[in-house]
Amino acid sequence: MTHPQTDTSYSVGGLAFTVSLPAPLRASSLLPSFTPFLCPPACAPLFVLSCPATPAPAVPPGSVALEEQRNDLGRTLLLSLPGGGYRVELSAPGGSRLHVLHADGVFRRCLAWLDPSDPQCEAALSSLLRVCYSQSVLLSGGVSVHASCVVRGGLAYLFMGPSGTGKSTHSRQWLRAFPGTWLLNDDNPVLRVEGGQALAYGSPWSGKTSCYRASRVPVGGLVRLRQGASNTFRPCRGVDAFSAVLPGCSFIRQDALLREGLYDTLSRLSSLVPVGRLSCLPDEASARVCLSGLEEERINQKEINQ
Repeated sequence: MTHPQTDTSYSVGGLAFTVSLPAPLRASSLLPSFTPFLCPPACAPLFVLSCPATPAPAVPPGSVALEEQRNDLGRTLLLSLPGGGYRVELSAPGGSRLHVLHADGVFRRCLAWLDPSDPQCEAALSSLLRVCYSQSVLLSGGVSVHASCVVRGGLAYLFMGPSGTGKSTHSRQWLRAFPGTWLLNDDNPVLRVEGGQALAYGSPWSGKTSCYRASRVPVGGLVRLRQGASNTFRPCRGVDAFSAVLPGCSFIRQDALLREGLYDTLSRLSSLVPVGRLSCLPDEASARVCLSGLEEERINQKEINQ
């Protein structure tokens, strides 16, 4: 029996994409964090993700495992498919349930097989959409960044670092130290270069913090954090700036085309906005040291570019 498909479109980072679900699945119930990003149907969407009402296919012979991650929600496995394209598997702890994504080589045409009996089906669909978006946006002058992002004085500041570094904690220090500052996104903001300007966008993916803002803000600075015995800011330029931002970006390292798109965007970003490394304590003084260092670097950057 063929189930009718319902299409829903969203715009993230100024780029629209479409989710096509079979009855009785509904985007409004499965993707509540996406509601602020609803938009009219796009003529040329960034990607289309369709969910067939059929069992997930087995792993094709000749597939190659590229990357595996495990967390409290289960396992994520990325494979390259014979003949091109990728397969992503999300499995619950113990492997009792499985969600599968197949995508072409540039993540424009994507198929997702969901297990609706899984209590985490909502999170699985959101995660698969994040995978599709984070890869397809690389060829549209954008990048999905693992960072916490605040806005102060009309400029967005992004704080990057490995999990547990204190990105969210540092954002909270800015909220306390600078009245009027607000949180744009706490896990996966999007960066794009448009018209020679670096812009930060909110997204439907904000980690454990419910912060889903469909806002666009010019970037004031990018900072890589690490915990330290004191608050010390060091500006980064050139290759150092590039390498400070790269670890926070979502991309398939083995894919030359996607990697090239990312490198081009990062090169432009690092020349347009101040980048720095901050060794910090979990206190308000760290926010003031960070802002002061970025503002000084912004002045120096302008003088260099004149």
